[in-house]
Amino acid sequence: MDLVLEICDEYAFDKIWAHLVPLSAFAAQYSLPINATLVSASSAIPPAVGVVVTSSKWAELVSFLPHPALPVELATSTVYASTSGALVSAWPRDYVPRQLVSLTLLTLVGTHALYFLFAGLSYKYIFNHDMMRHPRFLKNQVKMEIQASLKAFPVMTMLMLPWFQGEVMGYSKLYENVDDFGWIYLFVSIPLLFLFTDYSIYWVHRMLHYPVLYKHIHKPHHKWIIPTPFSSHAFHPVDGFLQSFPYHLFIFIFPMHRIVYLGLFVLVNFWAIFIHDSDMFTGHPLVSIINGPAHHTLHHLYFTVNYGQYFTWADKLGGSYRQPESSLDPALDMKPLESTPTPAEVKAQKSQ
Repeated sequence: MDLVLEICDEYAFDKIWAHLVPLSAFAAQYSLPINATLVSASSAIPPAVGVVVTSSKWAELVSFLPHPALPVELATSTVYASTSGALVSAWPRDYVPRQLVSLTLLTLVGTHALYFLFAGLSYKYIFNHDMMRHPRFLKNQVKMEIQASLKAFPVMTMLMLPWFQGEVMGYSKLYENVDDFGWIYLFVSIPLLFLFTDYSIYWVHRMLHYPVLYKHIHKPHHKWIIPTPFSSHAFHPVDGFLQSFPYHLFIFIFPMHRIVYLGLFVLVNFWAIFIHDSDMFTGHPLVSIINGPAHHTLHHLYFTVNYGQYFTWADKLGGSYRQPESSLDPALDMKPLESTPTPAEVKAQKSQ
């Protein structure tokens, strides 16, 4: 998330924060002159004429907000000014309240965007809509799945926020330069992430099926016996956070290139959606290795099997593996299509 915030600061958030919490709103506190010129990080404008001071209701309101110490000589520094000579914010990039608000916004927007994009595409092009005729498919289920997801996202964001903040403040082991650990480690870190998170999530997921936790936290997700891609995030927010926790924890233990981590984090969300399409495609050579949609479909049907995220090895070690077979396909239980009567049949029924 530190990379995303850095990009957004550079191309959008610096300007937005300069207008929301302008340095000029605090001019009176530092005896800055009214109607001074724009700050320019590339110019030698003296600090006393380096701030645009405006008089407005918003500036008066903003002047009561907390802010870091703002020495006048910093008014022309790159901490408070952009090279474009734009307005400057009293909340610089490294100010924690600004980071928290920015991260909250980014997480909410990003979560909703990934959810509706990937789930929407999977629902339209991959999900078998005939499964909606299954007797255990709920009335208005897709609508309820989306509502449950939207209800969970804000709370999940708050639970993830401290970990994202830790990333931004440099407490994680994310790194930027490949030379820091070399190309070999960069490629090794990818399967290491999958192995660490897969095994961790297996036990987190299995723990959530313990009766006390299941009843209060995990049961809402098992409401969807025949899941659709939109059910992927339709769970209790604590459930969602606990199953994402290993991804946050990993980068505080193991070094990982931040671009690679960002890409894998997006892939994780795609995978979570992909395995909820109720597919029971079996017989392929990887069916006993990869924990795919067929395995997760069985988990929703039978509850105590196939807890894994990516692979089947943890379930096999834990004695909870169940092999997908065509005889277990829930499509076998679908209601038959109701045939539309022909005009002749309708006429015959009326004449009876």
